[in-house]
Amino acid sequence: MAWMTRFLTAVAFLAIGVIFSPETFGSKSAKITSFVKLAHLLCFSTAWGAALWVTFIGGIIMFKNLPRHQFGNLQSKMFPAYFMMVGICCAVTVGCFGYTHPWKSSSTAEKYQLGFLVSAFVFNLTNLFVFTPMTIEMMKQRHKLERESNIGEEIGWTKNKEVAKVNPKLAAMNKKFGMIHGLSSLANIMSFGSLAMHSWYLAAKIDL
Repeated sequence: MAWMTRFLTAVAFLAIGVIFSPETFGSKSAKITSFVKLAHLLCFSTAWGAALWVTFIGGIIMFKNLPRHQFGNLQSKMFPAYFMMVGICCAVTVGCFGYTHPWKSSSTAEKYQLGFLVSAFVFNLTNLFVFTPMTIEMMKQRHKLERESNIGEEIGWTKNKEVAKVNPKLAAMNKKFGMIHGLSSLANIMSFGSLAMHSWYLAAKIDL
């Protein structure tokens, strides 16, 4: 109920803004363009804000305050939803930007921007359907090996490396997990970087 209340409140404020917008009383084409621009702005800002929080703030806070296995289990639930949400937002942003900037009449800069947005979308899809499922599965296997060695409940930095020196199975799993997790992190950073490029483009267009 609390979630629904917050959602309806946000929708109500958005509706009020639309009603009092000058374009509301303009032509049909002007209304459509305004709605497309609004969808572009909201979806881009949602994707950008979520990526910023998850990548540089939320994850670090959780890592420093939760037992490591609990942190990993929480991330395994959060990241699929995160990549799905950002992916959907990127898809809408791509569609809206493509609508307002047809390829044939677009400038070189606008074509680059579309490329950045498509890249962000593709990187998120790769994480959602490839790297994240693999990372979660390997994390579960590594947690099992760690529990057998009575580690994983510590907060922050792990005793994993010390135990892995005398446990070949854990050492091999660490290597596999590190590789896949690294690729997932790289794809996330590349997506964030692509969105950052678009934020610079939008800032140049705003007349304050």
